[in-house]
Amino acid sequence: MAKRELPKYVYRQRNGIYFQRRGWASQKFKNEFGSPEFWKEYADILGGKEKPQRVTSRNFRALVKSYHKSPKYARLKTRTALDYDKYLEFFVSIMGDANPAAMKRKDVIRMRDSNAHKVYFANYSLRVLRVLMEHCVDLGWRETNPARGVAELKSETVKQREPWPRELLDAFREACPLGTRERLVMELCVCTGQRIGDVLEMRWSDIQEGAIVLQQNKTKKVLWVPILPELQAALDVAKRNSVFIVTNERGTNSWSYRGASHAVREVRKKIGALDYDIHSWRYNAACELLEAGCEDDLIAAVTGQSPAMVLHYTKKVRQRLRAIQAQRMRTEQKQNV
Repeated sequence: MAKRELPKYVYRQRNGIYFQRRGWASQKFKNEFGSPEFWKEYADILGGKEKPQRVTSRNFRALVKSYHKSPKYARLKTRTALDYDKYLEFFVSIMGDANPAAMKRKDVIRMRDSNAHKVYFANYSLRVLRVLMEHCVDLGWRETNPARGVAELKSETVKQREPWPRELLDAFREACPLGTRERLVMELCVCTGQRIGDVLEMRWSDIQEGAIVLQQNKTKKVLWVPILPELQAALDVAKRNSVFIVTNERGTNSWSYRGASHAVREVRKKIGALDYDIHSWRYNAACELLEAGCEDDLIAAVTGQSPAMVLHYTKKVRQRLRAIQAQRMRTEQKQNV
C-alpha cells in the first residue's frame, strides 16, 4: 500500500494504520482500510468526534500518563495497579524527558543490569517496562517493543515463602488484641486461607449460615468456608459501621492493600517476623489442614487452590509428616523383629 493511496494524516505502520498529525497523539484505526467503517472513523476524527488528545511532546512522562488512561491499565487489579505505579514512577524519575521511540534493546538490558543487586526489582521493572513499551507501540510512537524478549535475571538465593511458625502467630495475636484491624485481617487470612485481596473485599453480607461465601478474584471460584472459633471471636468484637468487614481508618470503606500491608509490616517488625509476610498466612491455612489429616481435595475445598498449588503450599510440611510416619513405621518394624 503506497502512501499516496492513503488520505491525509494517515500512515501505515508495521502493526496497522494510524492517524498521525503534528500536535496530536497518534491513533490506531480500528477498522480495515477502505471499508465504510474506516471512512466514518476517519471523518469522525477530523470532525472532532474522536479527536485524540493533543500532546506537546513524546516522552516517558507523557507515555506513562497515557498508559494510566488506557483500558489496559483500568482492567488491572487494584494491587497490581499499585505495584505497577511504583515502577512507572521509577521510569519517570530516571528518564521522564527521554523519547521512548529512541529506546533500544541495549538500553533495556543496561537498565536491568544496573539493578542486578536487586533481582526482584530488576525483573519486575522489566515486566512493567515491557507492558509500557507495548502501549507505546499501540500509540504508534514506535514500531517495535525493545523490552520484548529480554530475559529476566536468575537468582539462586530466592527465599521460598513458608507458613508462620506457631510462636510468631501467637506473638502476633498478643501484639494485636481482639478489636484491632490487624488482628481481624490475620484471623480472616489464616482461618479462611484466602488471598489478602479477597479478604479485604469481604462484606458482612458474605457471612451466611456460619460461613463466609466469596468469589475469588483470581480464579473466579465461589467458595463456602465455615468460620473457625478464632475468627468468630474476632468478628464478634469488630465494628459494623460499613458494609465491609475490614474498613479503613474512617470506617467508611474497605481497607486498602497498601494500608493493610504497611500496618501488618509494623507488627512484623515489632515481633521479629519480617521473614514472614501476609501471603504466608495462606500457607498456614493449607499446612494446618494437612496436619489435621485432610486430603488434598479437602484442603482445596477451603483454599480454592488447584492440586498443584496445594502440593506447592504444603510440600515442606508434607515431607516432614511423611518422614515422621516413615520413621515410626521403621521403628515399629524393628521392635517386631
